Amino acid sequence: MTTEVPEVPEVPEVPESGRRTRRPGRRPGAADTRGEILAAARRVFAEKGFDKATIRGIAREAGVDPALLHHYFDNKEGMFVAAMEFPADPSTVVPMLLAGPREEIGERIVRFILTMTADPAARERVLGVMRTAMVNEQAVGMIREFFGTAILGRVAEALGVPPLRTEAAFAQMFGVVMIRYILGMEPMASVDVEELVALLAPTVQRYLDG
Repeated sequence: MTTEVPEVPEVPEVPESGRRTRRPGRRPGAADTRGEILAAARRVFAEKGFDKATIRGIAREAGVDPALLHHYFDNKEGMFVAAMEFPADPSTVVPMLLAGPREEIGERIVRFILTMTADPAARERVLGVMRTAMVNEQAVGMIREFFGTAILGRVAEALGVPPLRTEAAFAQMFGVVMIRYILGMEPMASVDVEELVALLAPTVQRYLDG
């Protein structure tokens, strides 16, 4: 006796226009969504620069909803800090530098930079960025634009001084960090932080006072 196998009805094919598309958001099963966003941010920052990069553009590159970026990062500056692995966020650093008497801002700048780079973990991240800027043209543009817009530009505007003066002040400290930690020149490499603050603060203050 032969048993008939019932026919299975064919499932009609759903046209492309009728398929539901998944809304951008947290990827199912993604172990490192934040890491994927940062990778997309690095690509966008490298292509467009800090000033022209947007949250929406980075979200589009990462294939996620822009709201997800705000879940991980407060703002574009915070995302750039994380992407470039800076040890400090300008949204907290700039107000700290500007707080207090105007005649002491040179001391605050010098002490902040020297104290931050005295910490081995933070120093490695700073030196990594500096070394990258020396050999990578895209990184140079990103870092230059970021510092010019998010840090130096804000400090110059708040103090009412030409940007050239704030750039000169930070260039002084850039050179000190390079000599102290990259070249390791003595006695600069091992001198006490407070001794350097006393030596350098008046010069940095002069740049900003005009």
